[in-house]
Amino acid sequence: MIGKFIKNIVLKNKLSSLIFSLLFDALGLLSFVLPLIGEFSDVIWAPIASYLMLKMYPNRTGKIASIFVFLEELLPFIDVLPTFTLMWVYTNYFKKNV
Repeated sequence: MIGKFIKNIVLKNKLSSLIFSLLFDALGLLSFVLPLIGEFSDVIWAPIASYLMLKMYPNRTGKIASIFVFLEELLPFIDVLPTFTLMWVYTNYFKKNV
């Protein structure tokens, strides 16, 4: 259900995918709001973020980013990277269309 939503709504244009990328990065940063408890919430967020990344970018690069975001969210104190937004920038401005 979420996969269809992402495919039909989020990926329709660059702006909507950027907004959702920023939203998902903000959700990942919420773990810093609650000290100690927040790091445990990353155990729940990591697989969700990985799934969302894979649905937003269903190619080989998305699979690699999905693994990266999973590990980034699980490892303590490094989940400050805006992985979704970085992937959006890479996909829209640096990736060469083949």
